[in-house]
Amino acid sequence: MLFKSADQFVIGSVTTAKNFHISPMLIGLTVVALGTSAPEIFVAAAASLRGEPELAVGNAIGSNIANMGMVLGLTAILVPLPFRPQMLKKDLPIMIFVTLCAGVALYDLKLGILDGVLLLFGLALFLGRVALEHRKEQSLELPELEDVPVMTVSKSIITLVVSLIFLLISAELLVYSVIGIAGQLGISELIIGLTVIAVGTSLPELVVSITSVLKGQTDMAIGNILGSNIFNILAVLAIPSFLAPSTIEPAVLHRDYALMLGMTLAITLFAYGMSSRARITRIEGCLLLAIWCIYILTL
Repeated sequence: MLFKSADQFVIGSVTTAKNFHISPMLIGLTVVALGTSAPEIFVAAAASLRGEPELAVGNAIGSNIANMGMVLGLTAILVPLPFRPQMLKKDLPIMIFVTLCAGVALYDLKLGILDGVLLLFGLALFLGRVALEHRKEQSLELPELEDVPVMTVSKSIITLVVSLIFLLISAELLVYSVIGIAGQLGISELIIGLTVIAVGTSLPELVVSITSVLKGQTDMAIGNILGSNIFNILAVLAIPSFLAPSTIEPAVLHRDYALMLGMTLAITLFAYGMSSRARITRIEGCLLLAIWCIYILTL
């Protein structure tokens, strides 16, 4: 329900915007913002409102780790993933910078309003950069828009409202279930957020990436992960900062964030320094997947 309603929510948002003659630029930014991280955003909001910010933090960091280890690892094993020059110049450095911003926010083992402001400011800068780039190019290269159907005004609004309702309900049910299971098994919500929920909310990225490489669109596979990771930090991690400011466990910084940063640097090394060709090879994909598997087993 979470995955399907998130997908329909993006479609409803885009078609409603089109029907009300909102600019393609804003429609594109809607797809970028919602299409990559809608499940994580709503789960984080539901968890924070229930007073479980650890689950929201675990979901954001765990999803990024799963994106790099599980998704990029499995995808690169199928087909080696080359980096376009634009990714090396802009997208990858932005992901590194954003990951470092997350470290600044988590460094004092507290997530507060100031941290949320820092992250949302970064999100505004990122969306502004996307808008400026597309304005210069006079085009909107967003593959997701090609799959959006044509709808009447009433149908698009109904799709938007109904999908939003189901998105809220499914996120609430998921968080409610996780808290109950964690309580009965004696496992912290953070661990479940880092494992089960993180893997679950990363499954759409896995499907998109594998489908993309099988169609020969390797650019989209990497771009999908870079965009998702950026939004998971800037948008998803900002939610508990505002809705449930709290202290966090030291393990979040020393274990989970450290691994997220390490995997980000490993991908950077694969892209810039390991060979003359900027790509993630099958061997490097196996390494990323093995690191992720060891991490999950350790948790």
